[in-house]
Amino acid sequence: MVSKQRYLVLHDYGMGGLRWWIHARSAREVLETFAEVEVIDTAAAISQAEERHPEEIDIDASVMPPGLDELRATRDSQRGVPGFGALADREVVYLRQNWDGDDPATYLVEIGRDGRRIRQVETSEDGVATKTDAADWPFNPPLVDLFDPHLRDQEIDRDEFERAWAGAQWENGR
Repeated sequence: MVSKQRYLVLHDYGMGGLRWWIHARSAREVLETFAEVEVIDTAAAISQAEERHPEEIDIDASVMPPGLDELRATRDSQRGVPGFGALADREVVYLRQNWDGDDPATYLVEIGRDGRRIRQVETSEDGVATKTDAADWPFNPPLVDLFDPHLRDQEIDRDEFERAWAGAQWENGR
């Protein structure tokens, strides 16, 4: 049996985040157990967390603290759905995501294995395509949870992304 190690886990909810120390057999086990989290491994973040004393949790505990319990319930509901984890082991994933908010747009997004954007093309309703990359984003939290089974339906191939990237203009006029 593999012994457990302590992992710093973050759920970034946009304007802040929740952190826990989770004792698990691997970082992957953490990601397979809780939706919308990332395992933090940078020395600076770990040092900072040591000062703040996040709650320590065993991954096998039957009761989880508020916030983490919901993330586990979400993951439990996803586990049996076809496509669960299908994108999780890829170095790069390309997705098409539609935004139906105040300014409807289609986003073609290149995502790294950590769920963060690498490059993005936004096409507005009038057909104007704008490209941005990490240099344009002051914050770049994980955009997607690559274990989410519903992402498989949003996947596009690299060629489609690259064609859109080549035809788009830089947002800041680079």
